[in-house]
Amino acid sequence: MKNKIKVHRAIHDLTQEALADKLHVTRQTINAIEKGKYDPSLELAFKLSQLFEVPIEELFVYEVKEPVQETQT
Repeated sequence: MKNKIKVHRAIHDLTQEALADKLHVTRQTINAIEKGKYDPSLELAFKLSQLFEVPIEELFVYEVKEPVQETQT
């Protein structure tokens, strides 16, 4: 999932370490999220949204890789 965490972190003049401390996660977690190697939990996504005072949709962009097939019931 693509994200704009690094952009918002820069706007708020936060290092990865400072952001990690505010969220009670490791710097490596922030780094992995920014690089798209790790998708945060919903709880962490909401915390980031609240911290940066933007909607979650402003921080994360969900890309559909394959169309979802509807199942017949």
